[in-house]
Amino acid sequence: KTQSFKDSLFQSFWLFSLAVCVTHTVSSCLSRPGKRKKMKYVLVTGGVVSGLGKGITASSIGVLLQSCGLRVTCIKIDPYLNYDAGTISPYEHGEVFVLEDGSEVDLDLGNYERFLGCTLTRDNNITLGKIQQQVMDRERRGDYLGTTVQIVPHVTDAIKEWVERVAMIPVDGKEGPPDVCIIELGGTIGDNESRPFTDALSQLSYSVGPENFCLIHVTLVPVLSVVGEQKTKPTQHSVRDLRGLGLTPNIIACRSTKVLEENVKAKLSRFCYVPMQNILSLHDVHNIWHIPLLLKVRIAVVGKYTDLSDAYLSVLKALMHASVAFGKKLVVDLVPSPDLEKTTKKENSCAYKAAWMLLKGADGVLIPGGYGNRGLEGKILAAKYARENNIPFVGICLGMQVAVIEFARSVLSLPDANSTEFKPETNHPCIVFMPEGSTTHMGGTMRLGSRRAYFHVKDSISARLYGNKEFVDERHRHRYEVNPDMAVCLEKAGLSFAAKDETGKRIEIVEVPSHPFFIGAQFHPEFKSRPGKVSPLFLGLIAAACGELDAVLTPVSIQQDNNQHVVLGNETRVDPINGFCNGTNKTSQKSVRQNSDLYLHQISMSSRRKLNPNP
Repeated sequence: KTQSFKDSLFQSFWLFSLAVCVTHTVSSCLSRPGKRKKMKYVLVTGGVVSGLGKGITASSIGVLLQSCGLRVTCIKIDPYLNYDAGTISPYEHGEVFVLEDGSEVDLDLGNYERFLGCTLTRDNNITLGKIQQQVMDRERRGDYLGTTVQIVPHVTDAIKEWVERVAMIPVDGKEGPPDVCIIELGGTIGDNESRPFTDALSQLSYSVGPENFCLIHVTLVPVLSVVGEQKTKPTQHSVRDLRGLGLTPNIIACRSTKVLEENVKAKLSRFCYVPMQNILSLHDVHNIWHIPLLLKVRIAVVGKYTDLSDAYLSVLKALMHASVAFGKKLVVDLVPSPDLEKTTKKENSCAYKAAWMLLKGADGVLIPGGYGNRGLEGKILAAKYARENNIPFVGICLGMQVAVIEFARSVLSLPDANSTEFKPETNHPCIVFMPEGSTTHMGGTMRLGSRRAYFHVKDSISARLYGNKEFVDERHRHRYEVNPDMAVCLEKAGLSFAAKDETGKRIEIVEVPSHPFFIGAQFHPEFKSRPGKVSPLFLGLIAAACGELDAVLTPVSIQQDNNQHVVLGNETRVDPINGFCNGTNKTSQKSVRQNSDLYLHQISMSSRRKLNPNP
């Protein structure tokens, strides 16, 4: 079944152990002969510490169940009081992922969509804030008929109703309810904010019965460096706390730095009351596959959240999807944009030199979306460097806006050019606030979700990357846009507006035709990238960085179906669906297919390279 394990399923080899055990255990828990009965639930919880891989575990189980012919949906529970993830800093929970319906959700839902190839909605992400608002709305309407509103039963009932309702909604484009609903409970067992959810899930497990409910508890078995002994007490306490909340694990997935010893498994089985064969060893090991050396692709991702790679998770995944499809090995350098600025040169010359060293050593530059003016000038300098030195460039959302600002400053000689987001009083506002935006509220007030972009320049690189389609549907998340009043002067100076919205006024894609590959997109193409449906813009960046852009461009005379997300080929073009090259190319179809499987986990985060540090 390993062909079905796409995306980052092979980031750790311990997932193979998970595949073997879960296929057997979950099937035995959930499979029953005869006609289909009630909805089956798989609950994934975490204990001891956070960050153990609950999201990857939940996604992997979904792929396993799909490979058995079952239809799967997913729900992520985040027990914080925020209504959604839209106003949370990326440093808190990683990137904010945008769904097709415009909802801003936790990054794990991005993992679900990438792994399972499904399209989720806002209701697939439950937060305590959403539940609290729903209960209070009901109370204000008088739905509780004068009773005292309490955590139990009113809040727990609201949670159960939400889960049972969403579990029946198909997410795979087919009719009829799914077979299995995978629920990931965020946080760690024992957290105060999780208590309403653990109570509700305990009640759910009782109401649906053990034949319809399977609980997988991901926990930690630490190894003391002094004696090298694996300690089971943290896991014992975590399972005890779990049982005290009315939840009984069917499988315990134990993370550890080395293989779980048999006596440790036996001890956990004895004290946690879980069969020994259901104690999984999810240990850290080096990749055992022999990896042939491919051409490395070095991409510099320039942003201000570089201390936490999860802040750009979907961007990194999309780069990986594209590099695998193109048969190249990806190296990503996360470049802190503030360190590129002249103020950093005065305050911390070492950081300044290191940042420019990474940027100048890149084969391609990508500036992702973001907010706030910290590091803005550094992003502008990065865009300027890429444009003036013919380095392949992609700007996403703010990254596109930065490219427009830089173009206005350098080419139009407008040093005051800026965005009204950062300098409201600027005399040359290249980027302005959208007319329909809210100036008083932040959450959920942006231009969000899937919007249509029509190609106006038919022979543009972006149009050819998308297969010469008339339009594309991509996901958006922004409040500011290119100022239409400056469009004419920007176009006369050489900036091409390759795609616009349905009104023909709002800019969706910009290009510099005189540059080998310089594209900015107002939308977020990374949110729809999948291992089997590679984002055309990311594929183009990887190809251009390797000097092989023609391999992925569709001739202007060929048109593609607008329902297709990626470009399919002529003689020497990459086929992103199957991950190999059509026709004659340097890499054979067989070798690229093999390398695609092996390199799904091969993102390398490099932080040093010996190059000329002088910008």
